[in-house]
Amino acid sequence: MLKQLKAILWLGFFWMLLFFVARAIFLLYYAHTIAHAGIPFTDSLEVFYHALKLDLATACYFLAFPLLFITLEGIFASKFWNKLRSVYVLLMLIIYTLTAVGELGLYEEWKTKLTYKALLYLENPSEVYNSSSTATFIVLLLITIAMVSLLFWCYQRFFNLQLKAQKKWGFSLLFFLILPPFMVVGMRGGLQQIPINQSQSYFSSYEILNHAAVNNVFNLYISYFENREFLNKNPYDFFKDPKEAEERVQKLFDTKNDSTISILTNPKPNIVLIILESWSADLIESLGGEPGITPVFHELEKEGILFSEIYASGSRSEQGMAAIFSGFPAHAYTSVTVQPDKFPKLPSLVHELKDLGYFSSFYFGGQLIYGNIKSYMMFNGFHRIREIYDFDQSLPQGKLGVHDEYTLATMAHELNADPQPFFSSLFTLSSHSPYDQPMEQVLDWGGNEKQYINSAYYTDRSLGRFFEQARKTEWYQNTLFVLVADHSHNSYRNWSPFSAEYHHIPLLFYGDVIKKEYRGSVDTITASQTDIAATLLAQLGDTAKVFPYSRNLFQPDTKPFAYWELASASGIGWKTPSSTIIYDHRYHTYVQDEGPKSIQDSVKRDAYAFLQHIFKEYLDL
Repeated sequence: MLKQLKAILWLGFFWMLLFFVARAIFLLYYAHTIAHAGIPFTDSLEVFYHALKLDLATACYFLAFPLLFITLEGIFASKFWNKLRSVYVLLMLIIYTLTAVGELGLYEEWKTKLTYKALLYLENPSEVYNSSSTATFIVLLLITIAMVSLLFWCYQRFFNLQLKAQKKWGFSLLFFLILPPFMVVGMRGGLQQIPINQSQSYFSSYEILNHAAVNNVFNLYISYFENREFLNKNPYDFFKDPKEAEERVQKLFDTKNDSTISILTNPKPNIVLIILESWSADLIESLGGEPGITPVFHELEKEGILFSEIYASGSRSEQGMAAIFSGFPAHAYTSVTVQPDKFPKLPSLVHELKDLGYFSSFYFGGQLIYGNIKSYMMFNGFHRIREIYDFDQSLPQGKLGVHDEYTLATMAHELNADPQPFFSSLFTLSSHSPYDQPMEQVLDWGGNEKQYINSAYYTDRSLGRFFEQARKTEWYQNTLFVLVADHSHNSYRNWSPFSAEYHHIPLLFYGDVIKKEYRGSVDTITASQTDIAATLLAQLGDTAKVFPYSRNLFQPDTKPFAYWELASASGIGWKTPSSTIIYDHRYHTYVQDEGPKSIQDSVKRDAYAFLQHIFKEYLDL
């Protein structure tokens, strides 16, 4: 058993060596690019450290079949199993080397990791050959041959441990039964709630170093897995001519002029964006919820602007982040933020604000690897990012991370030292299960969602303490606060997930920087989180043309509508002031079809066009 354990550990070391060599070759091949960007040499060395966890997870996947081979080899001592193991190693070595070398060849032009798109590109090898210089092709071919030959020789010479037959089969079977649980833990990157993903390797503001740190095969698998159902076509083909859908969508965003209602006393205020985890409109008394759940929010409304008809673009946090920071709507099947080859092509509110001279920061008390949010946030280029590991470790924590009152207090304190104007965002977590906030249960009603509404009460109370702290600072009077949910949640009303009510969320603009005549008002425009970017930039006197799916909510002739992705049905939710369309694409049926008969056909065609065009945009990224 010990020899079998040694054999599989030795093979694991070999896979780690392969990953190390491939990464080193990438850094050497692009050393001129790295030097030209002014990247310190020590930062390049950090790549190897930040790659370790994802490499270990990938190595555990690679060890799955050898586990069986080594078990059988220990039982029978047959050279066949050892040869089969060698064939497997050679095959995986060739596959990994091809991905690594393929990335070397494509990275200079694509500036991204190897993805499923590249696999489609490689269907025409002659085109690949013709698009690269002969010298480059020869160099890459030589690297491939050298890597495979030298590393396989190394494996046979140093890492291929041959086993003798065990007198007692029980030890081999015990080895086969005990090791898999440890390997599964390794595959998911540990015992934490969220399995490992590419975000684990992101650490630098230099994208090339993050790409170097992410394991090639792991990234390629995720890319394929997320897109396997629609590799060759858009699953939404309501309009045979995509241009017809595009033109219809364009009309939804057309306005007569660029005028806007100015609500601010200062054209360049600080902006604090608080993203409320899973806050449904049913938590808000003014939006139809029961009183007493979020009393602090209710008081803030009296001095702010409440948007009463806002609907979450998606049903997951990573979708909400893309909607808020990139103005990009959620879409079915997958999320754009989980694919590092796609989200760098999105616009970024943070980038636009940085161009206007804003210092930026982002806070989250938990692990940002969820939904690959960390890598997406690093793409946004925040000057400072805080997650669970970056807070004072003596702060009270729950199962998901640091509780909201402490993350909010940390942000308020650190903003005192930040240059102004600043843009700071915080993502709460206490209103996410398992609801282990440090507070006695206050609300004794709510049925199946009693824990949820108590967690919202806690976050609301934390907001109250945050604003008490903020009002004592010198930056408070020149700050616009934006509070919005990332997505909704089932509430004590138990709406159907197919209903518009289920996706209804709060959005509040608050602060002394809002003109007095607008404080305490309610805006009834039907809209989504995707509209936050254009709305904020318009108030700063800046154009939002880089956000094609974001509307200025203070522009008088903005067309009112809301779209949301119907995750469980791969369909669409669509709402206008007079109509509601809920379409289940799986069964091609309408769950809800309400509105004046005279316009319903046109409303449906708008919804179809939006769904088809957004998914096409996603595929084309």
